[in-house]
Amino acid sequence: MEQEVEIEFKNLLTPDEFFRISNDLSLKEESFITQINHYFDTPSFSLKHHKCALRIREKNGSRILTLKQPHPDGLLETHQSLTDSEFDQIMEENSLVNGDIPSILMELEIHPKDIAYLGTLTTRRAELPYRDGILVLDENQYLSNTDFELEYEAKERLQGKKDFKDLLKSYGIPERATLNKIQRFFEAKNN
Repeated sequence: MEQEVEIEFKNLLTPDEFFRISNDLSLKEESFITQINHYFDTPSFSLKHHKCALRIREKNGSRILTLKQPHPDGLLETHQSLTDSEFDQIMEENSLVNGDIPSILMELEIHPKDIAYLGTLTTRRAELPYRDGILVLDENQYLSNTDFELEYEAKERLQGKKDFKDLLKSYGIPERATLNKIQRFFEAKNN
């Protein structure tokens, strides 16, 4: 089972802030890669009620099923690689494939057969090393929305938070309460 704890800080950006940071970091069009996130939950949002999220990410020709669960230091991510036929089975038949993630869902008393596809969010992403982590600049498109986001993936919570706040301050960007992508997707879908 492939698992990791994700410690990240995020802040929504205005388009002007996004382009200012992109220019300051000398990012070009080829600095950005496209990734596609397909989101899932049950019709009654059982995962959301457990503060969990389930997605398939398509990136660089691979497809990874990821379950995100609350963890004291951030989010516990469980990853499961998918073959083309497994991906097709999930997307076309709304049927999860065998593996660690369906087993974890059963432990949460969520039956894998109840999982349904909810929609897709496409991200143009640039990643750069920054201090002791990774700085991520995202342009997200979902439903009829486009938003811009700055993320910092840190190795340690306290220092990461300080580094991220210092970065925002250096650009004169106010801290904004920022929901994660799947939460923003759900909000847009429900409005």
